[in-house]
Order: sequence, then structure tokens, then C-alpha cells
Amino acid sequence: MALMDITVVPLDKGPAGLSAGVAQLQEILRKSGLDHKLHDMGTTVSGTSRELFALAEQLHEHLFSTGTQRVYTVMKIDDRRDKNVSIGEKVASVERRMERQG
Repeated sequence: MALMDITVVPLDKGPAGLSAGVAQLQEILRKSGLDHKLHDMGTTVSGTSRELFALAEQLHEHLFSTGTQRVYTVMKIDDRRDKNVSIGEKVASVERRMERQG
């Protein structure tokens, strides 16, 4: 399993805010069936690398289908083949270590 952190931003929508577009992208994520979590700077998604790359393309292209002429997409993928990972495990690991140290 892999984790992807992705941010998809329309660059030609003006100062009105991005929440409407983000809501549309969250609906696509919901329909994908993949585990995901929205956060202040993007969304983290869990799945196979093949699923994540396909989803990233779908999210990126969606904004063009709504009339956007310029889309900026940033994604990071952490693909582990030695064990299954899920959203929140990295944070939990750091928090456990901090508790042991404190």
C-alpha cells in the first residue's frame, strides 16, 4: 500500500476562494472508494500506486472539465512494499515516540 498527499489548485479562479472546487474534488475522492483525509493543505489518500496515479490524473483533469485553464497539482507518494500502511500511522508513530521521550 502507498500513501499520497495531493493538492490540486485552479490558478485562474481569482480571489473568491477554492472551497467550491475542493468540495468537487472531495466528491470524486469519496466515489473512488479509497481511504482519504482532507487537511488544511491538501488531501492524503491510501491505495496502490496504480490507483493513486490514476486518481491524481482524474482530480487534475476534473478542474479542466469545469472550465479552468490552468491547474497546479502537487503530489507526494510514499510507496511501501514491506508492509501495509494506513492514514495516520506515521503521526501515531511519532506521537508514541514523543510519549516515551517525555
